Amino acid sequence: MKFSGIKYLLLVVALGVGGQARAEGGLLSFLKKVTTFVDSMSVRGLDPNYIEAPQKPWQLIVRGNVSQTMLTMETRGMLAGTDYTAKPSLKTVPSQYIGLWAGYRGYGLGYTVNVGGDKGSYFTFGATGGSYGINVRIHSFDNSDPAIKLDMELEGVSQEDLDTYQNTQLKDPIHVRTVFADGYYFFNGKKFSYAAAYDQSVIQKRSAGSLMAGLMYNYTRIDYSDASNGDLIYLMQGLGKVKLWQGSIGAGYAYNWVPTRGLLVNAMAMPMLTFVNKIRAYGYTTNIPEMMEDPRFWSDDISYEEWDQWYYETIRVAPAAYQTFNSGLTFSVDARVSLTYNFGRCFFNAYGQFNNIRYHHNSSNGYLNDWFVNTSFGVRL
Repeated sequence: MKFSGIKYLLLVVALGVGGQARAEGGLLSFLKKVTTFVDSMSVRGLDPNYIEAPQKPWQLIVRGNVSQTMLTMETRGMLAGTDYTAKPSLKTVPSQYIGLWAGYRGYGLGYTVNVGGDKGSYFTFGATGGSYGINVRIHSFDNSDPAIKLDMELEGVSQEDLDTYQNTQLKDPIHVRTVFADGYYFFNGKKFSYAAAYDQSVIQKRSAGSLMAGLMYNYTRIDYSDASNGDLIYLMQGLGKVKLWQGSIGAGYAYNWVPTRGLLVNAMAMPMLTFVNKIRAYGYTTNIPEMMEDPRFWSDDISYEEWDQWYYETIRVAPAAYQTFNSGLTFSVDARVSLTYNFGRCFFNAYGQFNNIRYHHNSSNGYLNDWFVNTSFGVRL
């Protein structure tokens, strides 16, 4: 019985080890098939005289990003019987992000953290191939101290007094979110590689260009509709929140210039027709006119703390209505520049992009400028 028990135990162990080996062998076989498929896809249809797939397929990359968003609004109206122009504007401190990315032939995962600047959230996604490129950027941030310039002639109030309003501190910040997404298709994928310029999964050996087609989408939301911002809403003629959607289509040209071995300069320009240009403006009512008739509104006999308490206990803001309207067709240009240098198993890349978004609603208008620069240093393994 003891001998039979030992044989049974050895049999169970042998079966377990064999099953584990088969499982590990199956997993390794599956991974090998996946990497073989990715390898074949990375060189399929490419002219080896122009595009080369690196021998070492794995990539470990340190990535950095610097970005900034600037928002300017403007409105015209009547205040205390006189014409005025209000120009609230805000500019984020350039934000810095740093992260790591690891992958195989350009397919992988990464993680990025904020290390300085506006402390907002920033999400990016990219997928590139020889003949296509897809990019998504989402940036959200708050700003509590916009610069607000008032231009008006008011008896007993100097421009210097008005300029002090520029130092206002909002109890509830202006909330801004921007989403940019673009995608490209390149018709000369045999000799021209977008991936060589933007994710370095392949190497462009000789100069080549390509006609291209693309789509772009933008969504922007600006919201300062909290009751504590009633004075700002009043100055903006009741406008407290704006949402913008834009969709564009275009065609252009991209060129990969290889002036010397290892160095690649990419430039692409694509005129675009914006066929979706929708704006939704949210109106609000405030009791600011009634508060301005209260002696305490203009009084110098109460302390700032007492006035502040009275103001925020009294101020009221209520949603009135929103209006959605479409602007006509507009034209723009999407442009991007990239610099890549390959040396041995390592590579360096830097590229940047600039976006300008505008809106107009009745007597209010504004624009948002958004730019970023991405840099990366990687090693192939």
